[in-house]
Amino acid sequence: MTTHPLQPVGLKSQPVNFQALPPLSLYIHIPWCVRKCPYCDFNSHEARSAFPEQQYVAALIRDLELALPQIWGRKVYTVFFGGGTPSLLSGESVAEILRQVRMLLPLSGDAEITLEANPGTVEAERFAAYRDAGVNRLSMGIQSFDDTHLKALGRIHSADEARRAIAIAQQHFDNINLDLMYALPQQTLEQALLDVRTALSFAPQHLSCYHLTLEPNTLFHRNPPSLPDDDASAEMQQRIESLLAEHGYEHYETSAFALPRRRAKHNINYWKFGDYLGIGAGAHSKLSFPDRVLRQMRHKQPQAYLDAVGRDAPVQEEHEVAAANLPFEFMMNALRLNEGFDSALFQERTSLPLLVIRRELEQAEKRGLLVCDGGRIAPTLQGQRFLNDLLEIFLRDAP
Repeated sequence: MTTHPLQPVGLKSQPVNFQALPPLSLYIHIPWCVRKCPYCDFNSHEARSAFPEQQYVAALIRDLELALPQIWGRKVYTVFFGGGTPSLLSGESVAEILRQVRMLLPLSGDAEITLEANPGTVEAERFAAYRDAGVNRLSMGIQSFDDTHLKALGRIHSADEARRAIAIAQQHFDNINLDLMYALPQQTLEQALLDVRTALSFAPQHLSCYHLTLEPNTLFHRNPPSLPDDDASAEMQQRIESLLAEHGYEHYETSAFALPRRRAKHNINYWKFGDYLGIGAGAHSKLSFPDRVLRQMRHKQPQAYLDAVGRDAPVQEEHEVAAANLPFEFMMNALRLNEGFDSALFQERTSLPLLVIRRELEQAEKRGLLVCDGGRIAPTLQGQRFLNDLLEIFLRDAP
């Protein structure tokens, strides 16, 4: 992992000195999937045959044991199984992982424990087992309820399977997120809105609505499909946001919408620049200590990760975040929150006074991208729409 090639303005190097450490989350990466989607740039690998489930579960537990000295005594408030396709794991494997987590860490009694699932029939049949294992929030990768669009996205489930999986999930979970994508190949505005209306018919507690983007190192980036133009995509975004607001969903983050008191606690910890330990192939960590902030990445390839854990060395790369980089890293996360953040949070999570970015805050306000009011700093609607422009204010070219 490398540091960002740009550096914040107006901040000389100075020591980090935290008065208190931020909340800690645990991320568990499952790197396998049935088929790699053409838009996906996550660390996922097709399981062309049976994957080494028991060996991988044992490696995750060993990885966690090896990380304990860095987080000793710190309570964990959220757990997130991401991927890949975590729902390829058996209920027994998820139960064993969570049993070991509880044995090794002080897990909060009301911890949010999320597992990502694909709505295929096999995974849906496991939902009861996941609930019994301790998972209390399910995040389902629906993407669309239109079979033509699902095929274009390379998804392996059908619209009917998606509906069936949601219905089964609701028998076992009262906290469900549905992932949807819009601005899909050949998609019209009405088709995008129909996907959202179909999702709303299930009254999920949380919805994530993402604009399809052509990420580097993906099949779509190499062979771009025909997508709606910028004006059509912008209209989709605005109409989706309005429709969800009409149904009582709070648009609290760039792509996240939730019913009251149903916001994703795990992701909010990321956006408020909290700490997280990531275990599993390619997992990233951000860990604070009284005098420094450390970023890590585990070995990315599944077999390389398994081999490295066998040597008690799962971390491939790590670096200390320079104090000069902390303001930008904080803002890159916190400004995703539409309501912004309390100004005191900046010093709490960076150990730096807000004064170090005063000029940048003033510049952002003058450009109408940011508002600082009553101790709260938040992006304006224009700042939300042009978030990259807002973030660039806090950067300069590295010397």
